[in-house]
Amino acid sequence: MRFPLKAITLLARPVAVMPSALRLSVLDQSPIRKGGTAAGAVRETLELAQLCDRLGFTRYWLAEHHSSEALAGSTPEVLITRIAGLTSRMRIGSGGVMLPHYSAYKVAENFRMIETLFPGRIDLGIGRAPGSDQRTMRILADGKPNWSSADNYPYQVRDLVSWLHDALPPKHEGFGVTAQPVGETAPDVWLLGSSDDSAALAAHFGLPFCFAHFINPDGGDRVTRAYSEHFKPSSLHARPLPMMAISVLCAETDEEADLLAKSREVWAMRLRTRGEAGPVPSVEEALQAAKEPGAERILPALRRRSVVGSPKTVRAGLEMHAGAYRIDEIMAVTICFDFEKRKRSYELLAEAFGLASHFPPQA
Repeated sequence: MRFPLKAITLLARPVAVMPSALRLSVLDQSPIRKGGTAAGAVRETLELAQLCDRLGFTRYWLAEHHSSEALAGSTPEVLITRIAGLTSRMRIGSGGVMLPHYSAYKVAENFRMIETLFPGRIDLGIGRAPGSDQRTMRILADGKPNWSSADNYPYQVRDLVSWLHDALPPKHEGFGVTAQPVGETAPDVWLLGSSDDSAALAAHFGLPFCFAHFINPDGGDRVTRAYSEHFKPSSLHARPLPMMAISVLCAETDEEADLLAKSREVWAMRLRTRGEAGPVPSVEEALQAAKEPGAERILPALRRRSVVGSPKTVRAGLEMHAGAYRIDEIMAVTICFDFEKRKRSYELLAEAFGLASHFPPQA
């Protein structure tokens, strides 16, 4: 049986529509600071999640990376369970599970279990990137055939959604096999991507879609608008649910934010130019690295993945992107060397958009 997915021509009218109320969410990659530890990064993730829950953010997603000296989040499904137990307001999810590494059936079991523990609060964001280097990807495969091909991914998405909703067709080889525990609700499946491939797949299946602007700042607005225009209503979603994830650094002043952002940008520059995925450097180290030959060309290009500045500057920047993407929710990923400054960035962001006013005071 061939998968009936038709290519989508990504043509969208460049019309900016400002959202009436912009919701904000969080993507946490559990960054490891130079001189810090991976265990410390995970503890910071738990603390940050509780803060963001109090501040009024809509979602809190955990990333998946493997064998990284910079990013400690290797198992989002484990962190989701812990963070959901520590919070009460936000939806908690993966941003995302790298589906080609795994059996769609086992992922369905994992997330049905989490949904059973925390009904109505779980998001299952999935992607097809390796989240690792090629050698680590082979280790993850454990000698099995290469299931990471682009041709197989749509089938995995189809099967995952089917197992989550007990909707496998009778001719499917897994028909009659149940992903336990069966419950009254199911996690929302989001497709994540930094190109038009996942957008086309999400539109075809009638699923929510999040574009990774913090990875690819080129064309995401056109891709996301095209997703919405070509969306095929499904039994799960009558309307498109578009979102974008962007790097955000908010500080008291534009000048302070610019300095703090240098750590992430130099880290990204080293990864891009040298293949070095080391820990996040301090501001002082980053400022020295910014003087290296070629940095004056690379760092401004990396800044395009971000919105950086004071609360006023950041709000204006995010609203501009929301209008271009035609979305009413943005996911912010914030990485800097100082954890207190990282927390403060989310506090200032919440204040700038009045997030806490959306919720009644907690008892």
